[in-house]
Amino acid sequence: MGRLTEKVAIITGAAGGIGAAAARLFVAEGASVVIADISDTPGRQLAQELGERAVFQKLDVTQEAAWVSTVELALRRFHKLNVLINNAGVFVPKPFLETTLEEWDAHYRVNQWGIYLGMRAVVDSMRAAGAGSIVNTSSGASARGFPGMFAYAATKWAVRGMSKAAALDLAPFKIRVNCIMPGIVDTPMYRSNGPERCAQMDAGVPLGRRGQPTEIAELMAFLVSDAAAYFTGADFIIDGGVLA
Repeated sequence: MGRLTEKVAIITGAAGGIGAAAARLFVAEGASVVIADISDTPGRQLAQELGERAVFQKLDVTQEAAWVSTVELALRRFHKLNVLINNAGVFVPKPFLETTLEEWDAHYRVNQWGIYLGMRAVVDSMRAAGAGSIVNTSSGASARGFPGMFAYAATKWAVRGMSKAAALDLAPFKIRVNCIMPGIVDTPMYRSNGPERCAQMDAGVPLGRRGQPTEIAELMAFLVSDAAAYFTGADFIIDGGVLA
């Protein structure tokens, strides 16, 4: 019996990086998982790798109808839904004066609006299941000001606020909502900063290294497990000591 036996999860942004690490860990711990991502081929390949307790669903998190289809797939395939990992995100680092309206809108629609749509889409199914757990991925950039990431930081601050408000509103239905705040994690999104910038940021981590996607996935697994039944409305920083 794994920690997540009888859990059924939708994980967004699950075709790679932190989301893929979470999907692998959740299945290993006994959960059934909908691998939801806008990237088709890697998502299908991961679902095939993980076997019968995983299924892929192409999902644009900014589209309400796509969320409805994703929840319907979870219920049709696994007969209930009690976990949501809102992990999909975009990161285009730009300072305030260089951020275009289009770039602002792209961050808002994926990082903030997409999380709202996801939470709203799963509530009825979680209530039917008797309880549920939602984990929203924010960022260490939502704890203090960081230069050069205006739109990203703004939306990740919003994720924290939405998570706390939703936690209070959904508590009567035994639906828990928590927020994680990863720092530097070795993902394609992070590596898109380029080797020089990555080296500069790596040097600022007190533990002396980047986090690994599997380490973030472990926190996610704990928060949706029964061991975390009294955790809701909380922020969890996982950044190697950067914000200490």
